[in-house]
Amino acid sequence: MPDAFAYCADLVRATDRDRFIATLFAPADRRGALHALYAFNSEIARVHEAVREALPGEVRLQWWRDVIGGERKEARANPVASALLETMARHGLAAERLVALIEARRFDLYDDPMATLIDLETYARDTSSALLGLAARILSGSDAEAFTGPAGIAYAMAGLIRAFPLHAVRRRLYVPVELLERHRAHPHDIFAGRPSAGLAAALAELRDVARHHLDAAREHATALPPTAIAAVLPVALVRPSLDRSARSDPFAPGEIAPWRKQWLIWRAARNPARIAG
Repeated sequence: MPDAFAYCADLVRATDRDRFIATLFAPADRRGALHALYAFNSEIARVHEAVREALPGEVRLQWWRDVIGGERKEARANPVASALLETMARHGLAAERLVALIEARRFDLYDDPMATLIDLETYARDTSSALLGLAARILSGSDAEAFTGPAGIAYAMAGLIRAFPLHAVRRRLYVPVELLERHRAHPHDIFAGRPSAGLAAALAELRDVARHHLDAAREHATALPPTAIAAVLPVALVRPSLDRSARSDPFAPGEIAPWRKQWLIWRAARNPARIAG
C-alpha cells in the first residue's frame, strides 16, 4: 500500500504541480490521502487526452465509476484506485461526490460547446469545487463548502482561460456561447486563432465572473477550519492568473513563473487571508 501512495505522489508531482506544492503544507500523515485524491483527479481529467473518440473515454470513466462503487475487484492492482479506495474508507469520502466529479468530466469527451454561464458554473462546481471540498474533508473533516464552492468555480474559470489557446486548437469551446454571442465573437475566428474585440470582451466578462466568485469565497475565508488551509492553497494563484491574462493576448496568455507560484502558495500558507485576496 505505501507503494501505491508513493506512485500517486509521483503522478501528482508530474501532472498537477501546484496542488503537489500545496500538499507540502499539509500534515505528513494526511499527504498520502491528498496525493491519492489528486492522482484520481488527474487520471479522469486526462481521459479526453488519451482517447480519440468519445466511446473509449466513456469506457474509462465507467471503469472509475465501478471502482468507486466497489464493483471492480481488480482495482487493487491499480495503484491510484487502490490508494483512492483506502482514502475513501479512512476519511469518509462520499462515493456520490466522486461519481458526480466523474460524470461532470463526460463533457470533456465531446465537441459540444459550453452553452451558458450557468452550465460552466455547474461544471466548475462539480469538478473544481468538489475537489477542493473533498481535500478539505481529508484534512479537517469538513467540506468547508461556503468557501470551497465559489473558490472552486473561480479556480476552474481561471484555468480554462489559461487553457483557451489549447482548446481553440482542438476546436473546443469552454467560454460559454452565451458570452460569445453577447459580444459578437465568432467561433470560426476563435478556431482560426484570430483575436477580436468581441472575444476580448467575452473573456473580460468571464474574468469578472471569476473574480465575483473569488470575492464570495473571501467573505467566508475566516470560517475555514485552520486544518483545511493546505487543501485550498492553490486558490491563491487565481487572482494573479486572472490579472496576468487580462494583460495578455488570449491566444498567448502570460503564465506565472513556477518560482512565483511557489512563493504565492507559501505566502498564503503563512497568511491564509491572502488565499482569496
